[in-house]
Amino acid sequence: GQGCCDQLSNAFIDKTAFPAHVKLYSDEDEWSSWKKLGDSVLHIELRKWADALVIAPLSANTLAKIAGGLSDNLLTSIVRAWDFSKPLFVAPSMNTFMWNSPFTVRHLAAIEELGMIIIAPTAKRLACGDVGVGAMAEVSTIDSIVGFSIFKSEHPSNSL
Repeated sequence: GQGCCDQLSNAFIDKTAFPAHVKLYSDEDEWSSWKKLGDSVLHIELRKWADALVIAPLSANTLAKIAGGLSDNLLTSIVRAWDFSKPLFVAPSMNTFMWNSPFTVRHLAAIEELGMIIIAPTAKRLACGDVGVGAMAEVSTIDSIVGFSIFKSEHPSNSL
């Protein structure tokens, strides 16, 4: 297994909790792995390797970057190169005021138009102490949505 994360998500990840065989890639790996013409490019290799992409949590900053097509780090470079015949899920997480911002509405519309699947945030006490919508969906909810979507795409004739 492999994974990648943006700078903000690093704060949510306990790298010691991952099994030893799981490689976590960082922006540094993206910039340092390519040396000369013909070398593999990490974001392209990860794009080829993945059957699906889940960005959880998706910060307001990364949402804005993706909506604008920016690719200034490993995560946004993978998204920019993504094969949209494969599913891409995002689970936004941000302050309620940011979630309700007209910018967020525009950015969500832009990524939804590309075919990204948005897993809506929930209402609860947020990291900043405010109470409202903006907390990332529960991991079990994200897992269920991703699993169901992949099952459905692999078994289109089956109905549940």
